[in-house]
Amino acid sequence: MQGENGNYQTDYNLGAKQKTSAGTALRKMFRFMKGEKKNLLVAFFVMMLNAGITMLTPYLVGYIVDHFILKKQYGPLMQYSALLLGIYIVWAGTEYLQAKLMGGVGQRMLYLLRNEVFNKLQQLPVAFFNSNRSGDLISRINNDTDTVNQFFSQSLMRFMDSIFSMIGVAVFVLSIHWQLGAASLAPAVFILLFVLLVSPWVRKKNAISLKANGGLSANIQEGLHNFKTIVAFNRRDYFRDRFAKSNEENYKTAIAAGIANNLFTPVFGFFSNLAQLIVLGFGIYLILNGQFTIGLLISFMSYVQFFYRPLRELAALWASFQTALAAWDRISVILSRQSNLPVLSKTEKGAPVPGAIMAFRQVSFHYPGGKNVLHAVSFEMQPGKTYALVGPTGGGKSTTAALIARLYDPSEGTVLLKGIDIRTYTAEERTQAIGFILQEPFLFTGTLRENILYGNTALHRLNNEQLLQVISDAGLNDLLSRFDTGLDTPLRASADSVSLGQKQLIAFIRAVLRKPQIVILDEATANIDTVTEKLLDGILDRLPATTTKIIIAHRLNTIENADEIFFVNAGELIPAGTLEHAMDMLLQHKRAS
Repeated sequence: MQGENGNYQTDYNLGAKQKTSAGTALRKMFRFMKGEKKNLLVAFFVMMLNAGITMLTPYLVGYIVDHFILKKQYGPLMQYSALLLGIYIVWAGTEYLQAKLMGGVGQRMLYLLRNEVFNKLQQLPVAFFNSNRSGDLISRINNDTDTVNQFFSQSLMRFMDSIFSMIGVAVFVLSIHWQLGAASLAPAVFILLFVLLVSPWVRKKNAISLKANGGLSANIQEGLHNFKTIVAFNRRDYFRDRFAKSNEENYKTAIAAGIANNLFTPVFGFFSNLAQLIVLGFGIYLILNGQFTIGLLISFMSYVQFFYRPLRELAALWASFQTALAAWDRISVILSRQSNLPVLSKTEKGAPVPGAIMAFRQVSFHYPGGKNVLHAVSFEMQPGKTYALVGPTGGGKSTTAALIARLYDPSEGTVLLKGIDIRTYTAEERTQAIGFILQEPFLFTGTLRENILYGNTALHRLNNEQLLQVISDAGLNDLLSRFDTGLDTPLRASADSVSLGQKQLIAFIRAVLRKPQIVILDEATANIDTVTEKLLDGILDRLPATTTKIIIAHRLNTIENADEIFFVNAGELIPAGTLEHAMDMLLQHKRAS
């Protein structure tokens, strides 16, 4: 949806319910099987063969009883028994082949589905992740995709096999004796009505259970990720209580879903038994009147079992289908989301603004559901200068930096990069021009080399010797020497393999090696000692003379050499002039508040 200022606004909250029809969901799921046509055709042929064998064997049993057992013709009896044994062996082979084919199809589908969900997440902006808990997203990628896969790899072919078997049985019994056949199939009508009435309720219960499971995963993830803070503040009790509540909710919803899923089985079993009673009573009546034979009655009883036994299995399969649909709803709501940071075509960029490397034109911004953080802000930043943003906490400094890096789009107004609307730059072009060093740096499990080259395609192909030369030319040798094993230093994102200060050094090396035209330091030296900070200042001085530096910091020595200082507060960005003037503005704000 497009807002009044031309920006795309998207609701990223995944908590909103989304429900698709079974047919629509299946069509969307089947697109992940486009490359499986050959395997599906073979599986379909095997399934038809399996269903044909299922139809044939009861008739053969009845025929053997009437023509050989009752007449004591043991020679043909042994021959037909051997034939039945061969048919049963073929039937076992078809069962195995179905499982093997569909298992492979299901696993490949799971691979493609998880790839698509994860790739979609990579395309979505920061606003999406601000609106959703990472533990719930992990649950959708892992648990919900696996639920969909289990249905396709284990249940779908059994489901289809059962349907074909039931249709075949219905045709056979009606052709043998239509009155008895109709009587034996009558209870199935009541089962169908029951399924139509109860299925929406079952799907709803499963959706609630999956949501609770996602909430439980989110609480576990948050508790483990922040465990050091929990221990430091001695708040184990708080997170223990949160986990207990989530676990209890998950338990209750899982019980409710289990009851709903298992409701089909006793109902199907009752009507199955009722059908056998009908066949037995009606069949004996027909035999007594000379209209039927014992062999045909045995065949009919077998056919009824073959009709209602898969129908009983369909109870479990239908519950699995409802669970898969609920899981698909949770997956598809991610796949349906679009980024609210579109790349505009070059024809939409407007007239370039010369001179400034970065400019705001009447920029306003508010977070979803919140008041304006910035209001009609306009300023320009020139190449090669150093700018400092100061102001009280919550005044809008980090938001301004986020808009410069296009982590968000303004609610109103335009952000210009090198005189052109920043929305016309691709993500690659934008990140090549802008380096962003945060207070809490991002590392991932791997080596130091892999971490400092993250997103740097220009240097990715260099060997270690060549990369070390580039690092030396950039004046980063002293920073690299802080790591005992150099570029091969192992790093783990989820553990304290390096100190917080070392993590910041890695983020700094990563940004400088990209040689951006703009470097944003958002409290980037907050976790670094003053000696290292001076070293970093020297490296910043070695950047090209045209590099623009934007510094957000509370340390006075960090911003004292800035060419221009902006005081950011209450939605406004005001030129502060000298450092003394900026400090006076901060003091006035403190007195006023």
